[in-house]
Amino acid sequence: MFAEHLASHRQMIFVSGPRQVGKTTTCCNHADVSANWDDLEDRKTILSGPAGVLREFHLDRLSKSKPILLLDELHKFPRWKEFLKGFFDTYADQIQCIVTGSSRLDVYRRGGDSLMGRYFLYRMHPFSVAETIHQDQVDKEQPLRPPKRGKSTDYDALWLHGGYPEPYLKRDLRFSRRWQSLRLEQLVREDIRGLTQIQQIDQLELLVRLLAVRSAHQLIYGNLANEVRVSIDTIRRWINVLCMLQQGFLVRPWHKNVARSLRKEPKWFLRDWAFIENTGDRAETFVACHLLKAVEGWTDMGLGRFELGYLRDKEKREVDFVVARDGKPWFLVEVKQRAQSISPALRYYQEQVRAPYAFQVALDAEYVDADCFANPRGPLSVPARTFLSQLL
Repeated sequence: MFAEHLASHRQMIFVSGPRQVGKTTTCCNHADVSANWDDLEDRKTILSGPAGVLREFHLDRLSKSKPILLLDELHKFPRWKEFLKGFFDTYADQIQCIVTGSSRLDVYRRGGDSLMGRYFLYRMHPFSVAETIHQDQVDKEQPLRPPKRGKSTDYDALWLHGGYPEPYLKRDLRFSRRWQSLRLEQLVREDIRGLTQIQQIDQLELLVRLLAVRSAHQLIYGNLANEVRVSIDTIRRWINVLCMLQQGFLVRPWHKNVARSLRKEPKWFLRDWAFIENTGDRAETFVACHLLKAVEGWTDMGLGRFELGYLRDKEKREVDFVVARDGKPWFLVEVKQRAQSISPALRYYQEQVRAPYAFQVALDAEYVDADCFANPRGPLSVPARTFLSQLL
C-alpha cells in the first residue's frame, strides 16, 4: 500500500496506530532516512526547522529518485502541524515524507493551519487472520480476498496472544501477560500524561480497568460516572481520549439517520482481545477488531466509504455488527463461539435493512474451502477461519 502511494502521489503519508503495532518497523522499510522525536539528537534537528532537517540528513543533494523521509512520533511536537505545512509547501517536489504517531494524527486538526490536502491517512492494526495467510498484495479494486486455509497454529496464536507483533510472534503466555501489563502502564502513565491535560490519573486508571472487563458491552455512561466518581461529560471525554490513544474503539448503533445513531449508547471494544476472560466477549472482540481493520483499510485504500456498526431495537433484538458500504448495509455478522442454529434476530434484520449478506460466524468451526460472498443469500452459518481469511 505504501509503495503504491509513494509511486503515485505527492501527498505525505500519515500512519496512525496503537503503540507497539509495528508502525516504525514497517515505515523504516520504505524510508531512506528517519528522525524520531523521542531521540534527543533527532529532536534537535527537527526543532531547527525543515531546512535544518534537509541539511542534517543530506536531503538537498542530487539523487536518482526522491528521497523518502520518515518522521516518527512527530505528533508529540506541539507545533508539528506548522512544521509539516512548511515542509510540504516548500519541499514536496523534492522529498517524500512519512509521518507516524501512536495517537490518531487526524484528530489533532484543531486550530492553526489545516493540513487538509497535504496528506493521506493510513491506519495500522495488529495482525489479522487474513494477514497471516495471504502473502500477496491486496487487490486494488476489490475489498475481499479469496478464501484460503491458514495454519491452525497461527490461528490459535492469534486467539491466545492477540495480534500485536511481539506477543504473537513469541507465543509465550508469561511474556504476553507481562507485555500487556507494561503496555497498559505506559498508556496511562506516559501517553496520557504526555498528550493530555488530564490531572485525575488515578481515577482515569480506574476507568481503564473497568473498561478492560467490559469489552463487547454497551456503555452506560451514567453507571461508569458513578463508579469512577466523575461527571458523565468527563467519562465521555476520557473514553474519547482512550479511543484516540487506541486503547479501544466504539461501535455505534447503525441507522440511516446519523443523528439518531449518535444519541444511542455505543459498544466498547478493546484493541487487544488477548486475556479477555469471558469467552463470548473475547470472541466478539476478536471479530470486531478484524472488522474494524477491514473497514478502515478499505476506506484508506479508496475502495469506498465503509462503516462498522451494530443493530439493536426497543424489543432488544440485536445483531453484533453491520458493515455498511457507501451508506448502505453490505453484510451483517453475528458472532458465536460454536456453530448453532441461525439467530432469529439475524434473519429479521437482514430482511429489515436488506443487506445482501448475513453471516453467523462460528469461532470453533473448521475451515471450509468456499467463498462466503459467492452469492447474495439468506443468513448463513460460516466458520470464522473462512470468513476472516477473506478480509484484510
